[in-house]
Amino acid sequence: MINKVVKDAEEGVKGIKDGMTLMLGGFGLCGIPENAITALKKEGVKDLTCISNNAGVDDFGLGLLLQSKQIKKMVSSYVGENDLFEKQMLSGELEVDLVPQGSLAERTRAGGAGIPAFFTPTGYGTEIAEGKEVRWFDGKPHILESALTADFAFVKAWKGDKAGNLIFKATARNFNPIMAMAGKITVAEVEELVEPGELDPNEIHTPGIFVQRIFEGTNYEKRIEQRTVREK
Repeated sequence: MINKVVKDAEEGVKGIKDGMTLMLGGFGLCGIPENAITALKKEGVKDLTCISNNAGVDDFGLGLLLQSKQIKKMVSSYVGENDLFEKQMLSGELEVDLVPQGSLAERTRAGGAGIPAFFTPTGYGTEIAEGKEVRWFDGKPHILESALTADFAFVKAWKGDKAGNLIFKATARNFNPIMAMAGKITVAEVEELVEPGELDPNEIHTPGIFVQRIFEGTNYEKRIEQRTVREK
């Protein structure tokens, strides 16, 4: 069996160079590769293109890489909770490709499946469609969207084994499984790392064939973006 286990996040990000394209799983702050993001900040690589649903918050998640100005371009669907992201985008300091959320997911899935492009009605008649081929299917206009792939994909799972098989828990099963498929090198950080054969094959979401590196993460904060509680 190929040894895919690396010691920690610092070893997991080795080989990343300036100007590379990275995918980072997660939705809001749920299921983000916290350890890998911290290691990327320490590594100091810059001019990165990051593909992620959003960019965390100002002081957490991808917001850490925005603070240190390591990201040149964001491909994402939601700006929402990150004031720094919004400020850098409006000032022109950060290049941003805003993609409808469903299209972002399908472009990523297509990249992992080896499908170069597909037609979708989403975005027709908006700025999203500018410069893209249009065809009509069943009487409706569709635009051509290209697949997305990355030099490295960073995902975060609940459990994984040393062969790279992954199980995601609840909402963390968002962009993580499809991004694991679309990276040339996929690095998985897990809350619990077990021996091969310990995971129920029927519960595995991502087969180990898609994962090149895996490590057990530490000190997960699992922040909540907006804590809402009922009044007493």
